[in-house]
Amino acid sequence: MRVVQITPGAGGMYCGNCFRDNGLVAAWRRLGHQAIMVPLYLPLTLEESDSSAGTPIFFSGINVYLDHKVAWFRRAPHWLRQSFTSSTLLHWIGWFAARTSPKEVADLTLSMLRGEHGNQARDLDELVGWLRAETKPDVVCLSNALLLGLAARLKHELDTPVVCFLAGEDSYLDAMSEPLRTEVWRTLAERTGEVDMFIAPSRYFADRMACRMSVEAGRICVVPPGISIDGYSPALPSRNPKPTTAPTVLGYFARMCPEKGLDTLVEAFIALKESGRSPALRLKVGGGLGPSDKSFVSGIERRLCVRGLLGDVEFHPNLDRTAKIAFLESLDVFSVPAGYGEAFGVYLLEALAAGVPVVQPRTAAFPEIVEATGGGLLCDAGDPESLAEAIGRLLSDPERRRRLGEKGRRVVREEYNIDAIARRHVEAIAAVCPRSR
Repeated sequence: MRVVQITPGAGGMYCGNCFRDNGLVAAWRRLGHQAIMVPLYLPLTLEESDSSAGTPIFFSGINVYLDHKVAWFRRAPHWLRQSFTSSTLLHWIGWFAARTSPKEVADLTLSMLRGEHGNQARDLDELVGWLRAETKPDVVCLSNALLLGLAARLKHELDTPVVCFLAGEDSYLDAMSEPLRTEVWRTLAERTGEVDMFIAPSRYFADRMACRMSVEAGRICVVPPGISIDGYSPALPSRNPKPTTAPTVLGYFARMCPEKGLDTLVEAFIALKESGRSPALRLKVGGGLGPSDKSFVSGIERRLCVRGLLGDVEFHPNLDRTAKIAFLESLDVFSVPAGYGEAFGVYLLEALAAGVPVVQPRTAAFPEIVEATGGGLLCDAGDPESLAEAIGRLLSDPERRRRLGEKGRRVVREEYNIDAIARRHVEAIAAVCPRSR
């Protein structure tokens, strides 16, 4: 099968969708398929080898912005537009883009969703022309629903089905201000008819987006994300019972922001320490830390300092893959108590692959993951006391921690490794891809 995967880059930021798409393209190639990964807007920041290497960046973030703000630039000579497509320049611009909120780009998002009728129509022409000359794909995959404005032209010009992944778009769109928020949702729903299949990462999110986008449930297939297990220890590290005075380690690894519930976890940690139940407990916080989240993390550090606990907490921002795996394998319990409707949570698969049991809120996609992997416990959503109680139960029961961690690790290695998940994607896509049969 010949696949074109179109994925927006995030510049200097870590992006879960970029990791997912990059891993899928690499896995499809290992399975014998021809796959091209096309980056949009900004360069991809990745943990593994870049599957888009050698492919131009289309919809240069600078051109997209100027197309939207400066009418004459849409007719600018090719050499001028080309000067704004340098990967080095776009990577530098990406650090500033990391500070941009959904409210600030609502009008630009709407223009992109309008596709051939939006201000970026020339960028779309350039992408279609390159793909038409480069390949005859059996299917084009869009990384998320914010790219639905591309679907009609791609489908018509390339005579190919279009598949769209769903990946947490609702929280991003809902952060926009009215009246643009309603207009963006309306336009997105109008463009869903141009897609042959949607693939959601969980049943929870499939049902949620079917309602929000007015899409028939039968047009949304559920295939969870997968992860590469390369680099993880081949056997579960020894986790012999520790003396009651020995440190146990609670961990968090995700973007360091309030949406992911870092402040909730810190409150649970404080409660456990001050209760006297876990006097030797330490907290390790890892994950993406961009410019827009630094003040939030500084506030957490001040809170810990006031309680005299800052010395028991370590922060490890923006780790590479090797360091991330070592970080995860040093933990005893893992939690990212996200307070919004998380579509999945790949960080849970990563923790379980390291043999670390998880504790998550009983909300969004988390119950599906915990049930499917058997690797953790659930607690009440948004309640630091309930979270502390569930974490405390695991901390006080090393044998249960070991059983849950081992079961989760086995299930992730067997069922959620990226090659197994890539096969499931191929099977799903084949249903709307007659040329691949």
